[in-house]
Parts: sequence; C-alpha cells; structure tokens
Amino acid sequence: MAFPNPFYRWRPHPWHGLEIGEKPPEIVHSYIEITPFDLVKYEVDKGTGYLRVDRPQQTSSQPPTLFGLIPRTYCGNRVNDLCPASEGVDGDPLDIFVVSERPITRAALWVDSR
Repeated sequence: MAFPNPFYRWRPHPWHGLEIGEKPPEIVHSYIEITPFDLVKYEVDKGTGYLRVDRPQQTSSQPPTLFGLIPRTYCGNRVNDLCPASEGVDGDPLDIFVVSERPITRAALWVDSR
C-alpha cells in the first residue's frame, strides 16, 4: 500500500524516519510494537510504517516486557557475524526488549531506552 508523499511530512516511518537517539548505544529511542498485554503479534509494515497484524500470539510466546525495534538499524551479515549461533539475518531493524517500572499497555509509541 503506497501513501502520497505529503503523508510522510506528518508521520515519520518508525524504522527509518525516527532518530536512533542522541547517545547511542547508551541510550536509544525504541519503537514499541508489542506489549506483554497484547494477544496478537504486530509487525511494522516496511512500506507504510503502520503496525499490521502478523498472527495471534500463543500464550507461551507472549513477550515478558515491551518489544520493539531500534530505528535506523539493520540486521545484516555484519550483525549476524557477532552471533555465530543465530539462524541467519532477517533484514529487519534490531529488536529490543524494554523493561519499564510502570505498565505500558499501548504499542506504536517510542521510548528512550538504556
């Protein structure tokens, strides 16, 4: 699904339109896709930047905390070389789990993370 160019003036794409943060890797901006309260797995649509329904969550696979991505990152071969036991590259932004002292029950937001 394509959106007209003016759309991006008001809503940045969470992967490449948002900043990574001013002090990476100590503090980064994290875009939250899923909360521990979500019974559905959402994934950022690479074309539009909207969250789309990926699949229902199995109760055993719900994330223990906020789950999302780090803007302007990419899981390619260089990242894969750092994790020899991994199953390979997925071409997605780097995943992040964010622990919060307060329950955050909404996705599609971004938070500063250490």
